[in-house]
Amino acid sequence: MFAATLGEAIGSVLPAAVAVAISPIPIIGVIVMLGTPRARTNGPAFAAAWILGLAAASMVVLLVTRGAGADDPSSGAWTGASLVQLGLGVLLLVLALRQWRGRPTGDGPPQMPGWMTGVDHFGAARSFATGAMLSAANPKNLILTVSAATTIGQARLSGLDDVVAIAVFVAIGSTTVVGAVLFSLIGGTRSADALASLKSFMATNNAVIMTVLFLVLGAKVLGEGIAGLSA
Repeated sequence: MFAATLGEAIGSVLPAAVAVAISPIPIIGVIVMLGTPRARTNGPAFAAAWILGLAAASMVVLLVTRGAGADDPSSGAWTGASLVQLGLGVLLLVLALRQWRGRPTGDGPPQMPGWMTGVDHFGAARSFATGAMLSAANPKNLILTVSAATTIGQARLSGLDDVVAIAVFVAIGSTTVVGAVLFSLIGGTRSADALASLKSFMATNNAVIMTVLFLVLGAKVLGEGIAGLSA
């Protein structure tokens, strides 16, 4: 995908940023954390790591993309970056299919990651590590981040505009996690019921939400990869 302006680049990564923001597992994780006795320290630690993890992963991919010369449509690096987008698009479509096939059936509760059962015993350091893992090392998030940063890297922006585009991606991708923490800290006990309802909704509809996200984004990223190869 070739974006001539900062606005076009930001517009191109908005869907991936929104997908990161509404990914259910991190939202459920931070809400569970906010229901523990150490919520006032663990919640902010998780949110800070989430932001730093997204920013670090995005910048690494951007620097690799720009360093390889992938912002030049006539270069082999551009073709390579477009092939990466093509592959990511196919992978997202495969993940959409897997999510749909693996959706829970019957009336049983949805299965959540095992680490959530031990959140009551987390300290700030472990909460920070969990936030970093879910933002930068989680395969699903990483696919979205690589796609967004590759798009920015191919956009031929200035160094400052690159940073702004990454900052917008990270800010939007962090809205739900950071928002939940702020809502809990400011709202106190009054926020507990609202957060519990959100957690229940996300847990129940996790597979459907991710299926739709992966399907839409897979088609978009696949299209960007094809467009890049045709440039």
